[in-house]
Amino acid sequence: MPGREGMSEWYRLDNAGVLYSALQKETYSAIYRFSAVMDRPVDRQALQRAVDQTMPRFPTFRVRIKRGAFWYYFEPNDAPGPYVKEDISNPCQPVRFQEDNGWLVRFYCYEHRISVEVFHAVSDGGGALVFFKTLLAVYLRELGHRIPNTCGVLDITAPPRPEELEDAYGKYAQGKGWRGGRRGRAYQNTGTPEPFYTLNVTMGFCSVLQLKQKAKSYGVSITEYLAAVLMKVILDKQHREAPGRELPVALAIPINLRAWFPSESLRNFILTTRPVIDPSLGEYSFEEVLSQVHHMLRLNLSRQRMRAELTGNVRFTQNHLLQIVPIALKNPVMALGYRLAGVRPYSGTYTNPGAFLVPPEMEPHIRRMEVILGQATNPRVHCASISYGDVMEITFAGTQKETDTEREFFRFLIRDGIAVKVESNRTE
Repeated sequence: MPGREGMSEWYRLDNAGVLYSALQKETYSAIYRFSAVMDRPVDRQALQRAVDQTMPRFPTFRVRIKRGAFWYYFEPNDAPGPYVKEDISNPCQPVRFQEDNGWLVRFYCYEHRISVEVFHAVSDGGGALVFFKTLLAVYLRELGHRIPNTCGVLDITAPPRPEELEDAYGKYAQGKGWRGGRRGRAYQNTGTPEPFYTLNVTMGFCSVLQLKQKAKSYGVSITEYLAAVLMKVILDKQHREAPGRELPVALAIPINLRAWFPSESLRNFILTTRPVIDPSLGEYSFEEVLSQVHHMLRLNLSRQRMRAELTGNVRFTQNHLLQIVPIALKNPVMALGYRLAGVRPYSGTYTNPGAFLVPPEMEPHIRRMEVILGQATNPRVHCASISYGDVMEITFAGTQKETDTEREFFRFLIRDGIAVKVESNRTE
C-alpha cells in the first residue's frame, strides 16, 4: 500500500538490518553515536524544533520496528517524539523496541554538544551523517543563521526522493554470489567485563594535517595508517601475554559501498573487509604490518569482489527455507552464525567515515565532530574516527576495564610524531 511521502506503510529491513535486528537483546544493541561540539551552548528548545522539522523529511528514520511471524519489519512511527534529552554518562545504551514510543533514534544535548544515536538496523554511518548534517543546518537556522541546502544538506521542504529510500543491497545484487571462505578464529582482545551497563569511552584529538603528512611519508592513506597502528598495538599486546600459540590479529573495517556503486540510499549500504596478520609466521615490524594492511585493503576493495559478496549475503537471506522458518527459531541461528562469522574471526573493529563536510556558512558554528561505536558483543573495544577541519577525533569505546589497547595506540601516535590530546569518561 502506498503511504505518505512515497513510503509504503511497511517495508522490509535491508540485508544489514535483518542481521542487527536478529542480534538484538536486552543487554545488546548495535548502536552508534555522532556528536557535534558547537561554538556556543546548545539551545535545547531550538534543537527540539529542529528535530520536529527534520524527522518528517527522513521517513526511513521515522520508523518503529515490528516483529512478524518470519521477519522483523519497519512501519512509520507517528508517536510523540523523539524528544531531545539531557546527555548521559554511558552513551549508546541498548534499544528496547517497546520503550521510548518505539523510536530507534535518540537525541541528546549537553553544554556545547549535540548528539544523535542510531540503531544500526535503521541506517549505516553514511546515511546517518546526511541526516545529522541536515538536522544541524535546521538547528542553526532556528538560531537565525542562513544555511543553504548544499554540501549534502537536504531540503526539508522537499519530499524524500525514491533513491533515498531504496534497498541498495537488493538493487545491486546481481551475477554470481560469494559469501567468503571460512575464516579462522582471531585473537579476541577481550578483557574484564564492566558491570552492566558501563561503556568506557576514550577520545584522542590530533591534527588531520599531521596525520596526512605521516601517512604520506609511508605511502598510505590515513585509514590504512590508523588501522595498521591498531593492529600493531594488538599484536604486541598478544605477544606480551605469551600464549602457547599466537592467533591471527584481524580487524573488521566497514566499507561505504556508495563510493563504488551509485546510490543515494539513506539506509544501510556497507560491507566489511578484513585485513589480517598471522604472528605465527614470525615477528612483524610496524612498516611490515602497514605494508600488509595497505595491500590487503587495495586487493579486496574491488567492485567485482564487493558485488559478489553483497549478492551472496542478499541471496542467503532470500533462501526459501530461511523464509519459512519462524523468527523465534531464526534469530538464535542468525545470532550463532554472527558469533562464528562476525565475532570469532576478528580482534576488533575500526571505522573511519572520513571528513565531515558542511556548507561554508556552517563551518564557524561547529568546533569538532565525534563518533562512538557502541558496545561489542564481548568485552573489547571498538575504534572509530571522524575528522572536521583540521581536527581528527579517534574514539575507543567498550565494556572492558583494561585500557591497554587505547593507551598503547595513542602512545604509538605520539612516538611517531603526532601530538594527541586525550579525554575519557572513565572515573579512575
